[in-house]
Amino acid sequence: MSYTICSLNLNGIRSAERRGFSRWLKRTKPDLLCTQELRATPDQVEPELWSPAGYNTRWQCAQKKGYAGVGLFMRASVDAHSHGCGLDWADIEGRSLRADVGDVSVISLYVPSGSAGPEKQKRKDAFMAHALPWLAKLLAEKRKLAICGDWNIAHTEIDIHDPRGNAKNSGFLPHERAWFTSVLEQGWVDVLRKVHPETKGLYSWWSNRGRARETDKGWRIDYVLASPALAETVEDAWIEKKAGLSDHAPVFAKFAGDLR
Repeated sequence: MSYTICSLNLNGIRSAERRGFSRWLKRTKPDLLCTQELRATPDQVEPELWSPAGYNTRWQCAQKKGYAGVGLFMRASVDAHSHGCGLDWADIEGRSLRADVGDVSVISLYVPSGSAGPEKQKRKDAFMAHALPWLAKLLAEKRKLAICGDWNIAHTEIDIHDPRGNAKNSGFLPHERAWFTSVLEQGWVDVLRKVHPETKGLYSWWSNRGRARETDKGWRIDYVLASPALAETVEDAWIEKKAGLSDHAPVFAKFAGDLR
């Protein structure tokens, strides 16, 4: 038996639906889907999109309309769910949502972007500073736990198409990369790199400018991180580059075991 966990930044669920999100969900059938940037509330979408057949759903929406928000779509019964990381301004923006499914827990996480300017970068840095002890506390639970989401950081030079040209850009700044290293040093496992430790070109996001997607000039900023207990059960991991649902690609991880 095995199950799949998937992370996907939708860049707006209504936009993703116009690109075939529901058809994709029926085709791929991830057991636990962690989404980011819903940019909608349940009352703004059709019932079958809010709660697809066969899935239990939980959304954590931002107070600001049309902004951020994270969601979980789960092909299993939910024992408990909660939201937030304890940072007030981030929590009202809908940046984290957790569900416990049997002995497995998943968190959908949307780390702020700093690319819009210095003030946005300061907010991102503040989030990272708060998140590090929060992540350590989660790890101390000793559960099978996955944190999946848009981390807005390309960790190493093989995670970005032009490391030298982007060295001073938000998302690949030295202190951001060092922070991500600190997360892994806590014990979190980058599942894709566990399976494909040195493979280049495993990108999950492409700029809308120019022909970035067409020429595969991408960044890997979407990750499935697993606790040691969960990482021991990893069977496979991959990115579905051609899904075409948003400017991000779905990131999959397959684990041995049964959720039900």
